[in-house]
Amino acid sequence: MFSAQPAPSSNATAENTVTVRYIVKDVPESAEFYSKHLGFTIALDARPVFAVVARGPLRLALSGSAGPGGGSRPMPDGRRPEPGGWNRIQIAVGDLASEVERLRAVGVRFRNETVKGSGGLQILLDDPSGNPIELFQAY
Repeated sequence: MFSAQPAPSSNATAENTVTVRYIVKDVPESAEFYSKHLGFTIALDARPVFAVVARGPLRLALSGSAGPGGGSRPMPDGRRPEPGGWNRIQIAVGDLASEVERLRAVGVRFRNETVKGSGGLQILLDDPSGNPIELFQAY
């Protein structure tokens, strides 16, 4: 069963880690959300403009939507990176119903109800900036 406790150290190195950049509205709020509710640890802390949270070999680079960081700079055509969308990380859990109940009890916002797919059960929740996270329980 998944819990908010950090995953055991995996001796992650640059060669065996995966980093996903999420553009967020509030870096401190987002770092706290991932560490408090989803079992990540803060690996690099440059709040309020940037932080990296880690869980096993996964790193989330949390870039503020404004500020000096490269992740928030406009593209040549003027478009600006912003939170949200549908691409997402997936976190495997042992008991999806219990995790949903636990997270709803602390006010986490879900995009949908649990869906039965071909490989298991899944549900989408939003981080504080609206970036999606999929919780998945395999059959």
